[in-house]
Amino acid sequence: MNLPEPTPRAARRPPVLDDVSRALVEMLQRDGRQSYAALAAAVGLSESTVRQRVQKLVDGGVIQVVAVTDPTQVGFTRQAMIGIRVDGDPSSPLEALEALPEVEYLVSTAGTFDLLVEVVCEDDDHLLDLLARLRRLPGVSSTETFLYLKLHRQRYDWGTR
Repeated sequence: MNLPEPTPRAARRPPVLDDVSRALVEMLQRDGRQSYAALAAAVGLSESTVRQRVQKLVDGGVIQVVAVTDPTQVGFTRQAMIGIRVDGDPSSPLEALEALPEVEYLVSTAGTFDLLVEVVCEDDDHLLDLLARLRRLPGVSSTETFLYLKLHRQRYDWGTR
């Protein structure tokens, strides 16, 4: 079997951010609605330069500017984390999982589960249907579902390094 060559370690490093880019990221983490004018005043650059820098951060995958909603306020009353164990290649169900609209978070893990999937569903029936679909995906050997009862903390302002 031919395995793909590993990605060189240097190719996996995150982009190097200068002090201005780090400041922009941190300001947008605190309030993603800030105007370019406010950002520009804070970092001492022109509005057009800040607009270009923010666009470069978006294009480079460093940031996303989105509205974060409370799922329960927009019609999704059931949230869960689902641990997935996979027989064989752990990446075999990834493409199918990525295509599911209910999946909001998907990570490969080391430990009890090969993958963790966070999902938002309209109700318990929707979640049951989703679980049935997940269990039929190629390579999925088992799942374990952790229902969310109450969200105690969710943050997006962890800063930069």
